[in-house]
Amino acid sequence: MLDTLFPFKRNYLDRNGHKLQYVNEGLGEPVVMVHGNPSWSFYYRNVVSALSCNHQCIVPDHIGCGLSDKPDDSGYDYTLKNRIDDLEALLEHLNVKENITLVVHDWGGMIGMGFAARYPERIKKLVILNTGAFHLPKAKPFPWALWICRNTLLGTGLVRGFNAFSSIASYVGVKRKPMSSEIRKAYVAPFNSWANRISTLRFVQDIPLKEGDRNYELVSEIAASLPKFSNVPTMICWGLKDFVFDKHFLAQWKVEMPHATVHEFADCGHYILEDASDEVVGHITQFMSRDSAAV
Repeated sequence: MLDTLFPFKRNYLDRNGHKLQYVNEGLGEPVVMVHGNPSWSFYYRNVVSALSCNHQCIVPDHIGCGLSDKPDDSGYDYTLKNRIDDLEALLEHLNVKENITLVVHDWGGMIGMGFAARYPERIKKLVILNTGAFHLPKAKPFPWALWICRNTLLGTGLVRGFNAFSSIASYVGVKRKPMSSEIRKAYVAPFNSWANRISTLRFVQDIPLKEGDRNYELVSEIAASLPKFSNVPTMICWGLKDFVFDKHFLAQWKVEMPHATVHEFADCGHYILEDASDEVVGHITQFMSRDSAAV
């Protein structure tokens, strides 16, 4: 069933002894799609299908996610800097160094924009989907469910013992229509044991909330880099019923990227590419078909 839903060749990069799986479909200018937590490259399957006729579509699975290896803490340091390093290593391996369109979602915003901050001259366009690349907005309370997962043994047990984060996300992440059982199974399939759920938990534990937290300064640097993209054509598609990346995050993006074209979906949630797949993929396809001067 997964091969039918996700009919792309599996490619692997040896990354410090671990296999990093990535999709690499089509020819043309590169479109690099960066997923978040608790999803994997499967999230972008419909975008790849739509764009690969005219573009090189590159979609990695972060270490610990999807079809990539899932080492324990002794084999991999699950932190933002390493995620950015992994993305940079993959694009270096593929010799992708110019005219990049970045498509980012959830943690992919911080990872993708972390890469972009290092190489702003390589970025041609940006597509932003329910994500962040800055600290938690002041008006946004940190969600209690994430606090439990981030800070308590109960959260560890729920996430790693019962796959609570990935499983619940497959239900609450969509609002317009439920996922089919086949799609939901595909989302949670890679996270099928205590060992294989390590990244799901480590992502949450890696969220920096105050000075002194690991990655706090790195997030500050990424946020400070955003003005470098003020002339980069940018499109935002946003599900307004996302309980984490909600109206407060969208408002901050509008401040950071006042030039962006914004499409808001009042009845959609976090997994905007599931809730409004046809519309969002259509917006992305149109956005990609315009030359930069016309955007």
